[in-house]
Amino acid sequence: MPVYTVHAPLAFGADLRATDRFVFVRDGFHLWAAVFGVLWLAWHRLWLALIGWIIAVAAVDAILLSAGIGRGNVGLADILLAILLGLEASSLERWTLSRGGWRQLDIVVGDDRDAAERRFFERWSARRSGGYDQMVDRGAPPPTRDNLAIRTPPPLPHASIIGLFPEPGCGR
Repeated sequence: MPVYTVHAPLAFGADLRATDRFVFVRDGFHLWAAVFGVLWLAWHRLWLALIGWIIAVAAVDAILLSAGIGRGNVGLADILLAILLGLEASSLERWTLSRGGWRQLDIVVGDDRDAAERRFFERWSARRSGGYDQMVDRGAPPPTRDNLAIRTPPPLPHASIIGLFPEPGCGR
């Protein structure tokens, strides 16, 4: 079953006014991104990814041709780059959304996009009474040791043994 990530714009917040703007990004291999890479990137308005893709393919082709690699092998490298684009297309979509000020609300599993939308909105509407607290901020910096409350583990009782030996001090 496909996995979808749900994204919402920060400008409107996660409320009823913004539900028509929620975006569901399917995770997995995108065949059309692999076959029609440049057109797929332009269709989905992934402009920085499109520029990066053109530069990367041109650089790889130029390096391989200047190294004396045959045109057949350069074509094989282009096919491998196209497969890589097909594998990473959903990551590029999520990256573009996060750069545009969108936040990831949830991860949903469904047979198709309609089923994933239905499942998400059922869970989302059930949680709306107490606020949607499952938002994931992918743009925030990772926590540091200063931010974490360092807790010491509780002491072990003297009678309990951790390991393979039945009693303390037993020979190996």
